Amino acid sequence: MEIFDGPEALKAAIGQEIGVGEWITVDQAMIDRFAEATDDHQWIHVDPERAARESPYGATVAHGYLTLSLVPRFIAGVRRLEGLRLSLNYGLDRVRFPAPVVVNARLRGRVQVASALDVPPRGLRTTYRVTVEIEGAEKPACLADAVVLHHW
Repeated sequence: MEIFDGPEALKAAIGQEIGVGEWITVDQAMIDRFAEATDDHQWIHVDPERAARESPYGATVAHGYLTLSLVPRFIAGVRRLEGLRLSLNYGLDRVRFPAPVVVNARLRGRVQVASALDVPPRGLRTTYRVTVEIEGAEKPACLADAVVLHHW
């Protein structure tokens, strides 16, 4: 875990990978909970029998937005910001889903600090470039630039 003791330390990491997170398994229960939370019950996500018969992947797949929703978890898992008062999601820049996440796949996030801009007083608008890797896969599940506003 990378520890940053303030905005200047985080700015010094621009352009650097700050960590690679732990693997997490995206199982059917996680997919089903996400479907409930978002009211997206498309069969490709929630019907294992039909997906086994009809899906080109031979199984259910996670929602792209489920994969994207894990990005803050991956960021938090690789860095600690000392003395931080609060953080707010500011938005997302470029987001892509190059490969599907088949049920029971394991994912992890590779995190880089892409940019960090001062926001007075003692704030920093930081863009984290996150590559969500699928264990054993050639292509990542997601590429996203997550923008977070940190206040010290």
